[in-house]
Amino acid sequence: MKILTANRLIDGEAVWFSAASTWAETIDGADIVSDKLGEARLEAIGKAAHDNNEVVDVNLIDVAVVGGVIQPLRLREVIRAAGPTNRLDLGKQARPAAGAA
Repeated sequence: MKILTANRLIDGEAVWFSAASTWAETIDGADIVSDKLGEARLEAIGKAAHDNNEVVDVNLIDVAVVGGVIQPLRLREVIRAAGPTNRLDLGKQARPAAGAA
């Protein structure tokens, strides 16, 4: 399974393309695909958003869904989903509705 992630160009925030067809600031609700056709669709969406100067560093990443929660498989993506590792009072993990990314 894969999802599309990037950094929003205006402020550098890590974002994920959601099932609601928007760039979301949390990984929850990301548009998950599990076949080459879905991957190609997300890649086209990412390219268009990059070309429109909405996002940079666009990537498809591998994820698993465990107990209904989307979990990135690479450590880099786990950190991007949660926020900085040195201060838990900053980033996504400091938000009231922070998930267990």
